[in-house]
Amino acid sequence: MGEEVGVQTFSRQDRARYRDKVRRCLDVFAEMLRESRFDVDRPMTGLEIELNLVDDDSMPAMRNTDVLRAVADPSFQTELGQFNVEINVAPRRLAGTGTAEFEKHVRASLNAADKQARTVGAQLVMIGILPTVLPEHLTAATLSPNPRYALLNEQIFAARGEDLRIAINGVERLAVTADTITPEAACTSTQFHLQVGPGRFADYWNAAQAIAGIQVALGANSPLFFGRELWRETRIPLFQQATDTRSEEIKTQGVRPRVWFGERWITSVFDLFEENVRFFPALLPVCDPEDPSETLAAGGVPTLAELRLHNGTIYRWNRPVYDVLRGRPHLRVENRVLPAGPTVLDTVANGAFYFGLVRALAEADRPLWSQMSFSAAEENFNTCARHGIDAHVFWPGLGYLPVTELVLRRLLPLAHHGLDRWGVEPDERDRLLGIIEQRCLTGRNGASWQVETLHRLESTDQLDRPEALRQVVRHYVELMHSNRPVHEWPIP
Repeated sequence: MGEEVGVQTFSRQDRARYRDKVRRCLDVFAEMLRESRFDVDRPMTGLEIELNLVDDDSMPAMRNTDVLRAVADPSFQTELGQFNVEINVAPRRLAGTGTAEFEKHVRASLNAADKQARTVGAQLVMIGILPTVLPEHLTAATLSPNPRYALLNEQIFAARGEDLRIAINGVERLAVTADTITPEAACTSTQFHLQVGPGRFADYWNAAQAIAGIQVALGANSPLFFGRELWRETRIPLFQQATDTRSEEIKTQGVRPRVWFGERWITSVFDLFEENVRFFPALLPVCDPEDPSETLAAGGVPTLAELRLHNGTIYRWNRPVYDVLRGRPHLRVENRVLPAGPTVLDTVANGAFYFGLVRALAEADRPLWSQMSFSAAEENFNTCARHGIDAHVFWPGLGYLPVTELVLRRLLPLAHHGLDRWGVEPDERDRLLGIIEQRCLTGRNGASWQVETLHRLESTDQLDRPEALRQVVRHYVELMHSNRPVHEWPIP
């Protein structure tokens, strides 16, 4: 949601000064790219997971302040809604047992945090959208008490000039309005970070875009919202609509949305930052005192604070990140397409598939994106969000086929090769990619389990929808703690 900012109002002069500063940052960024001033040795990977909080009745628990105080771990941070928290996992290399170390660390951290959360009447749940969340849970009163969220809410609605309209047509239909951005708090995601040098950034970003739909199909875990069965990954259209700064008239003029798949393959990381500056007005025009040109000329590393803040308010599904660590600048691809959950093991398996496949495609002799239109990649993304693991997708040389067949025939061997290139131990590689394989063979992911469970509870146990949804969450939490991969979860 951007950098930490305080409560304030913005004048026209603030916006003009910010626009000038962002453009100067972009010029300095271009100079840094020309001079190759980036850390490219031994690239790191990272992980963030957004979490829901529930009470003993499996309903949203508005207690993130109490939970964070009880957990007392700086890895855990606030998120938009009071029933959300986020864990930022320390970066590490994939080589050897890096993926197993991710799993061990995340499981230990979440188990310890959940134990502390229970002392204040809450439990942690890794799920894309909490099935029991209702309109009364998503109001201005449920925003986390952090000034940046209130300010962001204010600026988005000032840009829109009207309430949000959320309309999703899936298995069932939903049409509601909202006067805050809190519906976005229902969307909890997993974000993978991959450090990439400037020379290879375009290849990795293009590869990540090309497989975004495949990731969503395999990892879908958000089929239920406001008591309705909608898309298999409802989080995708919900997030797009809940943070839209455009009125209906502006949409019809073709103005680009801030939640954006993009519109073209790129040739440089500069393309993405330049598009951000050219297409999108500032939401939070906060200026930093640093002069980036002077810092660079003096041999220092500029923070490019305005460029980074602006980038943080444009929600690409694969977002470029500029950051400075221990005095060295670096670039990352932030992969934001996947929901949270269902288990830590499923999450790490999703990461292994992504990291392996994206490397294999980025380093291929003939780029995939030279054989595939960008619009085809976007079509796959939306189709997979709607249909999940049952989706049919387009792939160069194969035409349209079931996404599970594509993964089994073509993509798992590529991911296998990519993990070898990362230096992942063979047993660890096979363990994690085996989970993806079994997910395809069984046709079960988090979304399909949730829907099958809901239907069973409604038809066999004769539960009404609200009680059935509470039972879905109760069973989900029990199985989540087992850390059994979701393709092995029984239908209760």
